Amino acid sequence: MDFNYIALALPDLLRGVRMTLVVSALAILISLAIAIVGAFLRSLPFKPLHYLVTGYVEFIRGTPYLVQIFFIFYGFPTIGLTLSVFWSGVMALGIWASAYHIENLRAGLAAVGNGMRDASASLGLKPLHHGLFVVFPIALRAALPSIMNTIVSTIKNSAYLQAIGLIELTYVAVEKISYEFRAVEMFASICVIYLACIFTVSGLGHVLERRLKRPYLGR
Repeated sequence: MDFNYIALALPDLLRGVRMTLVVSALAILISLAIAIVGAFLRSLPFKPLHYLVTGYVEFIRGTPYLVQIFFIFYGFPTIGLTLSVFWSGVMALGIWASAYHIENLRAGLAAVGNGMRDASASLGLKPLHHGLFVVFPIALRAALPSIMNTIVSTIKNSAYLQAIGLIELTYVAVEKISYEFRAVEMFASICVIYLACIFTVSGLGHVLERRLKRPYLGR
């Protein structure tokens, strides 16, 4: 293990980390936005919408992620929708994560009992206020551990985007291995960097989870 080589390669790796974090952050935002809409549509009594969202979730979860990436990057241009490598990666990662977030939010919504609706009605809350101030906080608190797991998986799965040439962390490492032949140093380095990113995100998730649970803890 040549630590001097790792020190010299660190600036290139950090540029890859920046791309990984930017792509992951945008994909997380897109996936959560899609999931909120999808979970809402799935909760409606209108069966066609329910089946449409269910089909979307099952299709995304039932097909290989790498195939989805290639379909977006190579398939979309054939129907007139050409995206850059960056936005192809963001959309592929966001669409993949959205299917899991829809399930996370669905489970969170299921944790809200029907009695909450009656309690809100007795207090004179309108349906919108009931959803924003009663259902959403409870559902979020219940779904947060699953949401954080999917966010962690989103960051890790960004490594697949090297397949379409996105210059993220794994791409940088593999490229350096291809002409410098220092596989042990490179793979050890990116493992440590990924672990640092994941531990940081997981720690923030635990802090948020404790804050959301604080009002419900016994004094």
